[in-house]
Amino acid sequence: MELLLIMAEVSLVIVVFLLVNWVVGKVFKLFLKDSVIQNEKRSIKTLRRNIKGLLILVCLTLCILIVVANGFLLYRGENLQQYTLLLIRRIPPGFWISLGIGIAQSIGLLILAAIALKFVRYWLKVANIRAKNIEQNTADDQSIDTFFNNLNNIITAGIWLWAVIWCSKFLKVPLVVSEYLYILLRIYLIIAIGLLIPKAVTAIIDSLDALSIRYSSPENLLRFYDHLRHLIPFLKRCLEFVIYVCVATLVIQQVQLIANIAVFGPRIVKIIGIIFISRVLFEVVYLLVEEVLFKDQNLTEIQTSRRRTLVPLIRSFLQYLVYFGATVSILYTLEINPTPLLAGAGIVGIAVGFGAQALINDIVCGFFILFENYYLVGDYIQAGKAEEKFVEGVVEAIELRTTRIRHPNGQLQIIHNGDIGSVTNYSKQYIFAVVEVSVPYNSNLVQVYKVIEEVGEQLKANNPDIIEPTQVDGVESLGEVHLLLRTLTKVKPGKHLQLQRVIRKVFMNALQQEGITIPVRVESAEN
Repeated sequence: MELLLIMAEVSLVIVVFLLVNWVVGKVFKLFLKDSVIQNEKRSIKTLRRNIKGLLILVCLTLCILIVVANGFLLYRGENLQQYTLLLIRRIPPGFWISLGIGIAQSIGLLILAAIALKFVRYWLKVANIRAKNIEQNTADDQSIDTFFNNLNNIITAGIWLWAVIWCSKFLKVPLVVSEYLYILLRIYLIIAIGLLIPKAVTAIIDSLDALSIRYSSPENLLRFYDHLRHLIPFLKRCLEFVIYVCVATLVIQQVQLIANIAVFGPRIVKIIGIIFISRVLFEVVYLLVEEVLFKDQNLTEIQTSRRRTLVPLIRSFLQYLVYFGATVSILYTLEINPTPLLAGAGIVGIAVGFGAQALINDIVCGFFILFENYYLVGDYIQAGKAEEKFVEGVVEAIELRTTRIRHPNGQLQIIHNGDIGSVTNYSKQYIFAVVEVSVPYNSNLVQVYKVIEEVGEQLKANNPDIIEPTQVDGVESLGEVHLLLRTLTKVKPGKHLQLQRVIRKVFMNALQQEGITIPVRVESAEN
């Protein structure tokens, strides 16, 4: 009889161990199903094995203690049955009543939790189907399924953890256990939902992006959206950082030991907001400047060039202004008074300014270039100092310090405004396309002149970039076997290089058709 009693006590301990191990296993399975923490799957499995080993160790220790204690009582000649009954009778009857009520309440709560989960899963399935059937939806079905599966796992784990917490209260478990379970529940929900929100935000932003493109038209404000669309990745990153900072702040607040660090969370969120608003403000203002400058469709070519010249300057000025304001706002957010820093920066700036003469020279020359209208964006120029190599090409941008010039061969040349030197502008009012033609000494110059002038008339009629027909300027030089004739064709600014090639080809074909042999290749000189 004593042996059966000992086996019953050991069996009770084992049953309790198996029940606790089953509950712990269920909790960890819920964690492993949640895809938002799949990156920590190995760590969770390791923790599960460690907890299981600890439970086995505790179970074996209790079984050994039960066997040793009962052996000691038998050694003393005690009746184990009577001794056990005596111990049970010493327990107040209210304890058994409370334990029975607690077990009944726990079973009822677990049943209610299971029923609630059935309803939750049903309505999540309905929501999933409706989300897929929305006409304007642009997200793929797989992303929607992933989102609702993650949401289902989060709700399931949260409900079961909440049920375990209330069961511990019903069973009169020490209060510290319930408190730690509450902390665990809050931390889990904060992290799980915090990792789920970016996916939902991304899906919403992508859907709104597609809708904005679909409904944009020249008549509404959405016509500006395409110019601001490149900010979407930046918006996603900022929102992601904000969510992560909020999650970290809320988790830190749950741990009393480090709760004071949480005060930095709102400041970091404000800094991210300032950076994002600054970037958006800069792009919007720049877009409005372009809209105002180029709103008039009847601008002349010169007016268009002047306004295109102003745009990079305004952009640079706005960029520095917005970034300066953002820096001051960030300093105020960090509770740092920027006034002493700005005063110190001013003193340092003055000291540096005396040594930065080249920088000042570039800026001053840049202003003179703009105000005296030496050249504009789109002009074809040649610039440089006599003792240095000249640069030439189309002006792409005029900034405070530098001018960007695109060479006809394609390379981008950047020259400091202070090093511009003398400027030859080929884009003012008109320019001559100069083409030199070689003809034999025995040629009839009257016939040659007539052919060239007739070809010039045809070129003017067929090409709108030619202002006046080609005129023969005369004999440029006398060679050993040929005469060199110089021709002038008045063309629009910046078109001379392209038209010189066209004119050479047309002249060569026309002269060959008239039986006039060209002894050497066509030569050219540019003014």
